[in-house]
Formats: sequence, C-alpha cells, structure tokens
Amino acid sequence: MAEEKKHYMTMDGKKKLEEEVEYLKTERRKEVVERIKIARSFGDLSENSEYDSAKEEQAFVEGRIAQLEKMIRNAVMIEEEEGAANVVSLGKTVKFIELPDGDEEEYTIVGSAESDPAEGKISNDSPMAQSLLGRGINDKVSVNTPGGEMEIQITDIR
Repeated sequence: MAEEKKHYMTMDGKKKLEEEVEYLKTERRKEVVERIKIARSFGDLSENSEYDSAKEEQAFVEGRIAQLEKMIRNAVMIEEEEGAANVVSLGKTVKFIELPDGDEEEYTIVGSAESDPAEGKISNDSPMAQSLLGRGINDKVSVNTPGGEMEIQITDIR
C-alpha cells in the first residue's frame, strides 16, 4: 500500500480543519438529511430534482468529511527549528523585494492544507515557496512563475 501524503500545517490550521469537520458532522449533515426527507415527501424519486440535488450535496459533505479527517490524521505539525531563525522554512513569514523594480511582498509558507494566497499564505509546494525554502536574508533568488522568471531578494524572515 502506498504511503499516505503528509499534510504540513500549523496548530491554527489543524484547529480550523477540526472545526470544519465538527460543523459538517453536527450541523451540515442534519440540514442535508432534512432536505432529503422533504424531497422524498414530493413523491416519485425518479423525476425529483430536489431529491437528486440533496443526495449530491450529501455525497459532497461526506466526501469533504473523509478528506478533512484524512488530512488531520496525516498532519505533520510545523514547528520552528532551533537555530534556524534566519533561514526560510515552513511556518516562517518571508518579506522580499522584486528586482529591479523594488516591489515588496510578504508571504507565510504553510502546508497545502491551509494555503490561502489572498491571506498571504502560500503552499510549501508552490514554485515561490520551493525557491525560498532554505534561503537566508539578503539572498537573491530566481523564481520560475507562470508569468516568467522573476528575481527577488529576501529582506526579512520571521
């Protein structure tokens, strides 16, 4: 049997996943079961779009619960490494400038389970994170992005 994928995450990220599982199990399941019950009361299930829709939603909810539980079960907690304060690693926030124009950006490198670029959290599997991991302050890094090659310089790690 193949080894299951490990999901790197912070304690906060794991807590959010556990809260979502709890919500899906305690509230969402009940709502979907109620929808199915109401749809059944409409009669003939062979041409009942409400019933079909509710059953599809039920499958989605159960699939999401299974997915989240697997992620939680295979969670590897991100902990700051001792003596590596100035080295980019999982869980660290990295500030850098784009060269030569000097635009400043900041990202926190997290596991794919809690990645949210809009919130400034990028997956450790992303090309940007892969280029930054293991680097230090003032390092110049070349990042291969969908828009082409980008040159950056790390200005801060915390």
